[in-house]
Amino acid sequence: MTTQRRTPSGQGPTRRPGSSRVRTTSATRTTSATRVSPGRTRSRPAPTRRTVNGGTGPAKRTAAPRPRALTGRATVLIVVFVALALAYTYPLRVYLAQESQIAQLQADQAAQRKVIADKQEQLQKWKDPAYLEAQAREKLFYVRPGDKTLLVLPNPNPAASTTGAQPAAAPDPWYDTLWSSVRAADEESQN
Repeated sequence: MTTQRRTPSGQGPTRRPGSSRVRTTSATRTTSATRVSPGRTRSRPAPTRRTVNGGTGPAKRTAAPRPRALTGRATVLIVVFVALALAYTYPLRVYLAQESQIAQLQADQAAQRKVIADKQEQLQKWKDPAYLEAQAREKLFYVRPGDKTLLVLPNPNPAASTTGAQPAAAPDPWYDTLWSSVRAADEESQN
């Protein structure tokens, strides 16, 4: 009985790239562990091991070459992107600072325009003779000839005038209060 060599996944016999024949092993198995009872068939033969150096040891595994994580082109591309990012950070920062400065100056300019508009409106009011006369009467107490004026002065102490009582005496100056507290502390320490 000849056994065919199968791939590790059990897909079928292995073939060499140049040959169309199936490799078989020359050894047949006749031990009792591999015998099949008369009514049963084996669906898959037991795997065989190749030996190296004439059967003295197990087969050596060869490591498949792993693909490199970063190729030379990818490394160069990453370096170029990092250099570009570093080259553009300072101009971008300057650009953003200038944009914020422009926005601040525009806000200041709008505020100044509003102040100018208010001043021009006030100037137009002062050009009106009726407004000028009203301001002279209110702020400078001017009157026309023949008019009688009544000037009401505010009460300096409104609480005393509403109760009808005499105003309270003025409090002692601060230095008298301080000196009396020093004397009281001195008397307590001597007792």
